[in-house]
Amino acid sequence: MKISIKVVLIAGLSFVAQQVLPWYSAVIVAFLVSAILPNGKLNAFLVGFLGVGLLWLVYALIIDIQTNSILTDRVAELFTLSDGNILVAITGLVGAVVGGLGSLTGVYFRLLFTKDVSAYY
Repeated sequence: MKISIKVVLIAGLSFVAQQVLPWYSAVIVAFLVSAILPNGKLNAFLVGFLGVGLLWLVYALIIDIQTNSILTDRVAELFTLSDGNILVAITGLVGAVVGGLGSLTGVYFRLLFTKDVSAYY
C-alpha cells in the first residue's frame, strides 16, 4: 500500500477517534494501522509522523484562525514564547513524534508474530 494512502488513513481515522476519545487515540490508530498493514520501520515512522503531525498542525491552525490568534497568543505567553505561531508549530511537532513512535511500535508488535523478519529491514 502506498505511503500517501496510509498517511491519509491515519490522519482520517485519528481525526474521527479524537472527536470522542482522548488525544492519545491518535497513537492507538497509528499503532493499529502499522500493525495491520505491512510497513518497513522507517516507512512506518514516517507514515505516523506525517499522518498525526499534519492532522495536529492543521487542527491547531484552524483553531488559531477561528480565534483570531487570541487563544494561541495567550497560551504562548504562558510558555514564554514570543509568538503564537511557534506554539502551533510545536503542537504539530509533538503530534508528529507521538504518531511516529506509535506507528513504529505497531511495526515492532507485528514483528513479534512474523517469521520472516528480513522484509522489515
